[in-house]
Amino acid sequence: MSFLQPSDLDAILLSFKVACSATLLSTPLGIGVAHLLVHTRIPGKTVIEGIVNLPLVLPPVVIGYLLLLLFGRRGLIGSWLSHFDIQIIFTLTGAVIASAVVGFPLLVRSIRLGMESVDCSYREAARTLGASPWDAFCTITLPLSGRAVFAGMTLMFARSLGEFGATIILAGNIPGVTQTIPLAIYEYTSTPGGDRMALSLCLVSIMLSFLVLLANSLANKSIERK
Repeated sequence: MSFLQPSDLDAILLSFKVACSATLLSTPLGIGVAHLLVHTRIPGKTVIEGIVNLPLVLPPVVIGYLLLLLFGRRGLIGSWLSHFDIQIIFTLTGAVIASAVVGFPLLVRSIRLGMESVDCSYREAARTLGASPWDAFCTITLPLSGRAVFAGMTLMFARSLGEFGATIILAGNIPGVTQTIPLAIYEYTSTPGGDRMALSLCLVSIMLSFLVLLANSLANKSIERK
């Protein structure tokens, strides 16, 4: 890719690192939250659902600012982490957290739809044969909703690739450290003569997003056939 600078390749690599890390770290929690919303009856479930979906309606910049207040040096979590010399803001970890929070609702919604489509008679049959709720979940619910889990992961991965607002607030725009593709495009558009490089990264972003959404479409079609 001769039309890309070394810093652009770093931004692409960082985008993959952030998207992969955010997706893989969020998937177990997303499965647990989806199972909680579908198969349990606990007080305040509507409130939990509202909190999970909140990043879908809040501007990403607001999410980033709230995370900054939480993980800053004087924040609720940041002040505690500072005792262990752990810093979240302006680091790659901060970029991963920002992408994970913004993309988490898409992951949960997809997994939840998959779990709701599983016939409850299968779980009841497993329970009558002596399976515990955990065994029924691991052997019935999770395998049958596996395609929905994959579809949710692809959606979250694609969302993480394009995350900008929360990332720039929490992690900053540091080349080679936290500068992902959207942040690099933003810097090019703010630099005189950077339009050509911004367009090159836009094309790369479009191609990557298209491939991810194609994988998501194939997963959704396999779910519909099932």
